[in-house]
Amino acid sequence: MARGWESKSVESQQDDRDAAAAAARRGPVTPEDAARRSRRQTLEASLARARADRQAAVHLLHQQMLDHAIAALTDQLQQDHP
Repeated sequence: MARGWESKSVESQQDDRDAAAAAARRGPVTPEDAARRSRRQTLEASLARARADRQAAVHLLHQQMLDHAIAALTDQLQQDHP
């Protein structure tokens, strides 16, 4: 049990190190870039949730509502990053 936990901890530390190195290579982040990245992450999370909900939806009207939400979120993502 302890070995699995240790290996996950090491893997997590390596991922953190790699992410920090990548951030250092990119240079400073402007507030506009941070806001844009945050908006994109929010849209992607919302889209993933809507898709999961759509797969689980049983009622036709609920499915249609989720289809419209998925289309709107997809459009927003495409407008932000063509």
